[in-house]
Amino acid sequence: MPAPTISYMICTGALIVLIFTVQAFYLYVVDNIWAEMVQRELKEITDYVSDTVSNLYFLANSTNVDVSLEKILSLPLVVSGSRYSLGIYNVTNFAKSIQASIKGKTWLKATSWLPPGLKVNSQNEWIESGGKSVVAGCSRVSGNVYVWLGYKSG
Repeated sequence: MPAPTISYMICTGALIVLIFTVQAFYLYVVDNIWAEMVQRELKEITDYVSDTVSNLYFLANSTNVDVSLEKILSLPLVVSGSRYSLGIYNVTNFAKSIQASIKGKTWLKATSWLPPGLKVNSQNEWIESGGKSVVAGCSRVSGNVYVWLGYKSG
């Protein structure tokens, strides 16, 4: 009689271990899927902003006069329930790329490149998602083209 009791105890223990193991792997897979979805959404945002800044640059650079252009961006308030920051990455005052990352989880980020030759208006480089309207701007001053991100005033 002890043989069936021991085999039932072994099978019950194995079933309990299997349930907890499957749950742990399930949570790991779900977290990875969420992170990849967030990165794709951030990539769409950075591509949109990069394309907008590039178009403003080409418009401003197509003339020989000093000009300032702005465009209101249609950005989501949150990405998968989290706030994000968006900004212009620069090296020695030259704009290299647009970057976005989730607040509190900086390893979740995306990057889109900008055309060469853009300079950064150092006062307005980074914004945070929220209820404010975001503006991308480009200005040509004395042959230099400056770009910025900011909030719409008014």
